[in-house]
Amino acid sequence: MTGWAVIATPKTTLTFYGGVNEIGGNKILLEDRHTRVFLDFGLSFVGEAQYFSDYLKPRSVNGAGDYLEFDLLPKLEGLYAREMIKNIDIKYSEPTIDAVILSHPHMDHVGYLPFIHENIPVYCGECTQTIMNAVQDSGRINFGEHKFHTFRTGKKIKIDTLEIEPVHVDHSIPGAYGFIVDTSQGSVVYSGDFRLHGPMAEMTKEFTEKAAEGDPVAMISEGTRVCPKESQAIHSESRVKEESNAVVSRAASKLVVVAFYSRDVDRFKTFYEIAKNNDRKFVIPLKLAYLLSRLKTDKELKDKIPDVTNDDTVLLYKKRKKTGEFVESDYYKWERDFLDKAVNYKYVHENQSKLIFNLDLVEFTELIDVKLPAGGHFIHSMSEPFSEEDVSAEVMHRWLKHFGLKFHQIHASGHCPPRDLTQIVDRIQPRRLMPVHTEHPRLFKDLFKRLNVVIVEKGKQYAL
Repeated sequence: MTGWAVIATPKTTLTFYGGVNEIGGNKILLEDRHTRVFLDFGLSFVGEAQYFSDYLKPRSVNGAGDYLEFDLLPKLEGLYAREMIKNIDIKYSEPTIDAVILSHPHMDHVGYLPFIHENIPVYCGECTQTIMNAVQDSGRINFGEHKFHTFRTGKKIKIDTLEIEPVHVDHSIPGAYGFIVDTSQGSVVYSGDFRLHGPMAEMTKEFTEKAAEGDPVAMISEGTRVCPKESQAIHSESRVKEESNAVVSRAASKLVVVAFYSRDVDRFKTFYEIAKNNDRKFVIPLKLAYLLSRLKTDKELKDKIPDVTNDDTVLLYKKRKKTGEFVESDYYKWERDFLDKAVNYKYVHENQSKLIFNLDLVEFTELIDVKLPAGGHFIHSMSEPFSEEDVSAEVMHRWLKHFGLKFHQIHASGHCPPRDLTQIVDRIQPRRLMPVHTEHPRLFKDLFKRLNVVIVEKGKQYAL
């Protein structure tokens, strides 16, 4: 491994430790005079896939060591918790980072947070903290013992020399934000992940207008959908509802199975409405029920989400666990409050014509128990293969063929297509445009010929 160093500089600089030539993995260090903050600290799905696979995993006993070996984490002093570098030949240091600021709770923006020193404060939206707590409670990841400071649009954050204004944006998860950072050299805009074709497009428009007001010296923009050829159609959420409703209405006596990202609340609401429209029950996993119940406590979401524990349209699905007999002791504490309303594979098999069954791709083994007759339908309502909830397309289609499920691709991306991204950036008019969260950053030069597009390199420091 290369040497470690503490960088201190009076200038305003940006260093990109992730999100470079990849979708996700954002880790952007902003330094202004002697203030140092990270914008997101995300897991790199692409980077990890280059060195690790299903059975070859980073060792938890080695903390951050296996990730640092392959440059998946930045080699910086004063960033990591003591126990995360105890097996590494590096001297422990108290924090030299003032804060980590999270745009939204997708793993490619928050997934490496567990490695960070517990005394580094974490700033995030109220809804982001709720979602991260729910994910942690349900056992999939421990984000660590951090001090969280939460915000909503309109609440500015002061961190030493920096003032940061979070403004909500529309994305495929609740509580997503972009940031306008007031530095000594002018404002720096960070888009996070955003879109204009979702149900809350007005939030993205509000962010765009706020960002434009600041005459930014730089804009760090995601570019997920900037690519030579769009592989999947960009639908709106209303179009997803229309096309999916048509599939369900024609399904007659057959089961309809749907897969979507578990934290995409807009997509849950879409299929909830489709179930009601077609007099079907919507069967969802216990982990989604738990997340939705936690989000019901959010003051802005509580009236927009059904109460899944009492709503007649929603049923909850419990898998066979431990004894295989569906006894309460088989289930985690967080699951037990939902068991009274939960059904199992026998119920799904016996009531196929009356159900829409939400099944994560990694839970396809449940289809073996359900014992489907051929002729059912599968709606794949997700796209980017950049999450912990995916399997390969080849494996997915083998399962569908085996069970005789007809495949339908119906999705609305959480990211702007080039035409919408162009509209946003042209309105903001940054003096520098720095693309991240994209595999094709050089295409930004074609999209924005009148702007100074900076193709960033991983680990390189850029002065503003």
